[in-house]
Amino acid sequence: MQTIHTAAAYIRVSTLDQTEYSPESQLKAIRDYALHHCLRLPEDLVFIDEGLSGRSAQRRPEFLRMIAMAKTCPRPFDVILLWKYSRFARSREDSVVYKALLRRECGIQVVSVSEPVGQDKLSILIEAMIEAMDEYYSLNLAEEVRRGMAEKRSRGEPVSAPPLGYRMRQGHFVPDPEHAKTVRMIFRMFLDGESASGIARRLDAIGLRTKRGNPFETRSVLYLLRNPVYMGYIGDTKAHEALVAPEDFRRVQERFARVSRRGRHEAPSREGYMLRGLVRCSACGGMIVRTGERMQCAAYAKGRCAVSHSITYAALEARILSRIERDFGEERIPFCEAPREVREKNERAQIQKRMDRLRLAYEDGIIGLNEFSVRRNELEQALMLPRPVQACGGAVRTLPVLLGSAQDGVWKNAVLLAFVKEIIFDRTANRISVYYFDV
Repeated sequence: MQTIHTAAAYIRVSTLDQTEYSPESQLKAIRDYALHHCLRLPEDLVFIDEGLSGRSAQRRPEFLRMIAMAKTCPRPFDVILLWKYSRFARSREDSVVYKALLRRECGIQVVSVSEPVGQDKLSILIEAMIEAMDEYYSLNLAEEVRRGMAEKRSRGEPVSAPPLGYRMRQGHFVPDPEHAKTVRMIFRMFLDGESASGIARRLDAIGLRTKRGNPFETRSVLYLLRNPVYMGYIGDTKAHEALVAPEDFRRVQERFARVSRRGRHEAPSREGYMLRGLVRCSACGGMIVRTGERMQCAAYAKGRCAVSHSITYAALEARILSRIERDFGEERIPFCEAPREVREKNERAQIQKRMDRLRLAYEDGIIGLNEFSVRRNELEQALMLPRPVQACGGAVRTLPVLLGSAQDGVWKNAVLLAFVKEIIFDRTANRISVYYFDV
């Protein structure tokens, strides 16, 4: 009696594929193959990624779910059926990695129902040639698309959906009367001195939305203000009616340049400082971050909070230290862990996070069993390394010693994190509230 093996089906359709590549047509061909080769194909083992490119496996959730399932024990299926090898991957690197993983570690073969290559040594070369041709097709198609877009842009033809303020008519952008008013208002507000984040808040307050129906943020306002399409240009070609006069657009860009020179668009500091990760906005609950010499609510900077909490870092730090000293007086600080132990605890937590990411990478098929084992052993050894233990069990130092000027920001931050739960800053009431851990 012939053994009936279990098969899984993987189906992929990208947005560029035609009707002949539809999921239904691929599945029909796969079911016919399974029927004629005594393979059982359960409904729950049909994996479909629609509208996704095969260039990278990491953007195909059903593909990754199939690979993760293949690694379970006992294995849930014996073979993966495809309509064509190009459905599995258009990158030879991905194809080799995942096929080797399935074959060597899971005992699972990958079969194309429309490209039979046999089981002998020659089949390896034939399959490799098919995959090389698929990858060439994918790369060539991408190059042709880019070339076509560049050609259309040179002729002043749109290569994307119309932005806010325009709509498409006969292949060209034409003003959308309702939303064109919003675009002109944004440019006018910016030229009148309003900041991008301030504009976003005002637009949201009156119920205006972006092209996709989302609330305005600082970045969406900035993108709009920098888009030359509003002067009527696509590339270097005058292509449609302008919503903004070229002179006004130029003045907007000049203001950007002046602001940039003054350093007002500095990114939040990534360096260690004493208050990092501790201070929250009283209005929205978001984190207050350091930008240069000032602190500000991160949500306000993005146009998502209505209340500014701008204050110099030095002033906020001094006020918080004064409040903590007032709360404890001459008492010793009752932190539950010494600063060195805080750092060691953070190091161990980081290693554990790397362990978790490593396990997910294996489960998703990104790495094989051998690499997983080697890297896991390295991380386990790092966790087992002996570290000096500093006794703690109550208060051991006073605040001036802990937070003296000789200590760096990272060290001070570790100290505060040991006994301060969070700090709420209310700019409107000019009030600071410090909440401590129970120790």
